[in-house]
Amino acid sequence: MTSMSVPATGTTQAVWAGRERRGPNVLTAPFHPRTWREHGYLWLALLLAPFALAYVILVPSLAAGLVVTVVGLGLVGVLVLAARGWGAMYRGLAAGLLDERVEEPPAFGRPRGFWRGLWAMLGDVDGWRALLFMLLAFPAAIAGFVTSVTFLATGAGGLTYWYWYRFLPLQAATDGTLHRGAQFGNDWFADTPRRLWLVALGGFVLLFVWPWLQHLFAQLFRVLTRALLGPSRTSVRVAELRASRAAQVEDADARLRRIERDLHDGTQARLVAVAMQLGEAREQLASGDPAVADELLSTAHASTKEALTELREIARGIHPPALDSGLAIALETLAARAPVPVTLTVDPSVTVGRALSPAVESIAYFTVAELVTNAAKHAGASVVRVSLDRSDGSLRLWVYDDGRGGALVVPPDGTGRRTGLAGLADRVRAVDGTFDLSSPAGGPTVVTVTLPASTRS
Repeated sequence: MTSMSVPATGTTQAVWAGRERRGPNVLTAPFHPRTWREHGYLWLALLLAPFALAYVILVPSLAAGLVVTVVGLGLVGVLVLAARGWGAMYRGLAAGLLDERVEEPPAFGRPRGFWRGLWAMLGDVDGWRALLFMLLAFPAAIAGFVTSVTFLATGAGGLTYWYWYRFLPLQAATDGTLHRGAQFGNDWFADTPRRLWLVALGGFVLLFVWPWLQHLFAQLFRVLTRALLGPSRTSVRVAELRASRAAQVEDADARLRRIERDLHDGTQARLVAVAMQLGEAREQLASGDPAVADELLSTAHASTKEALTELREIARGIHPPALDSGLAIALETLAARAPVPVTLTVDPSVTVGRALSPAVESIAYFTVAELVTNAAKHAGASVVRVSLDRSDGSLRLWVYDDGRGGALVVPPDGTGRRTGLAGLADRVRAVDGTFDLSSPAGGPTVVTVTLPASTRS
């Protein structure tokens, strides 16, 4: 019986919401909420259009008059940046009335230096795109508003003509007869029952044609909003590069801190202990106790070996020596030392032809190393497969594990921390690569990474 406890009102609201998302049909179009929201948008677009056009004209006018002064250039740059505010307003209108939600362009990043900042303001792409939208919105708003209001008013007037035509003034025909009604031509007056029905039918047709003509102009504004008020490819790429650069700086800083901590807490402490043991052994030799001195020297020797091993591990974390022999050899070494069985397949195209950039080889190596470690440590995988091939100037990595899955690329939180996969993705994107993750719950996990063969364009 619990399945019957859902309120009927909730079901009704869901049905109506689904119908509204599907849009109107021919019979419901004049009464559909979408039609009236689009009509309201055209009204507001017309009211804003003159002010927006005046703003657009102001920018080149000021630029032409004040281009010889630095203050004038700064003012023009401020106006270009302020056009982003117009764009935000139009995006809000489109979201509220046209149900067209467009992502906001990345925020303007002012570079350091007066002249660099000034030219960045003057060349702000998203500001100029907003100005272009405002320029195109002026004729589109006039045409859309006039068409919409004309069809709506004419259709509604024709449909109700049978009532209000009797209040029209009398008019004389050519034969001297008087008529009260709309005149078409010289002697055709819509004042007989048959003609009243004909006018009503015409108004009915216009009223049901009106929503679809209006929808065409609404679609035009939707296209303009998406094309000119959303983030451009250039701005998105710049924002990605800035975020990637910041992530790389944080990653490099964290790596340096980790190396410093490992050296201070591990190797340095062990070398200090070796120095103390050697000093004590020297004292024992001076006092005539060679047995104790020999034991201390043996301990110091073992500690020195351990310190060397730690130094090799730290150096391998900075740059694996195996990479000096090529990426394929380095990955074979990595697979042999992995805590989980790794099957490595390297296409001959990887080792034949133009050599890969050292930076790309390093990113590829550490990406595979991190993914293999995650598969063994977090996914509980029993086997990992790694495949490399090269085509069209790109290196493609494919890493598969049969673990429990559920891996996610979690972006940085408010504290600046991020998961290892997020760090890998940032490192890959920093060189214009792609990082694709497929990891459904229960597994398997498949990571596909594409890297350019060289970091130089």
